[in-house]
Amino acid sequence: MYVTGDLHGYIDIGKLNSKRFSINRELSKDDFVIIAGDFGLVWDNKNDEIYWRKWLARKNFSTLFIDGNHENFQLLNTYPVECWNGGKVHRINESIIHLMRGQIFTIKGYKIFTFGGAQSHDKEYRKENVNWWPEEMPSLEEYNEGIKNLERHNWEVDFVVTHMCPTSTLHTLNESKHSGIHKDQLSDYFEQIQERLSYKKWYFGHFHRDMELPNKQKLIYKSIELLPTEQS
Repeated sequence: MYVTGDLHGYIDIGKLNSKRFSINRELSKDDFVIIAGDFGLVWDNKNDEIYWRKWLARKNFSTLFIDGNHENFQLLNTYPVECWNGGKVHRINESIIHLMRGQIFTIKGYKIFTFGGAQSHDKEYRKENVNWWPEEMPSLEEYNEGIKNLERHNWEVDFVVTHMCPTSTLHTLNESKHSGIHKDQLSDYFEQIQERLSYKKWYFGHFHRDMELPNKQKLIYKSIELLPTEQS
């Protein structure tokens, strides 16, 4: 099982080609690559997008993704919700699956907490329901579901995959001049979770860099990181 950062549709999909991700040749559909938001291949269903979804589906691995802020949420939410490995998903096709917000999945023996979404700070330059959707930020129901599921698992998971990061991590990024984004309701929500949650590693995207951070967190973008596939 692997995790990587934003795809932005087919803009950054090249990192998953067989030359750059050569281990693909040794994988099967029972192996997974998790995209940490801004998947962007459920956007307008035009020919080029359909081509790249088929390209991705032909890879030996299966693709899992959380949503970022640059998604067509109206289109994404037309897919039926089903249960998969303990959590709610949208199945885009047989090997591309959207992991919904506030869910805990048991995959390869590990518990993974997923929570997509983030605020677009360029939304004043975007058009609502054309290239920006209000659903990029979570609803109260989604926030509550995340807490409920964490309580159900006694606040213990193995991995966390989000698009945004906790507020304290945002401060670290701002101090290192890797971000100029201010805290918001979602980062504060993650801060509260971070204070209570036991986890081995927390991955997040959104900021288009690869960087190890305090509190067992990693900002991930270009790199593709292997996760353990068996319980120790």
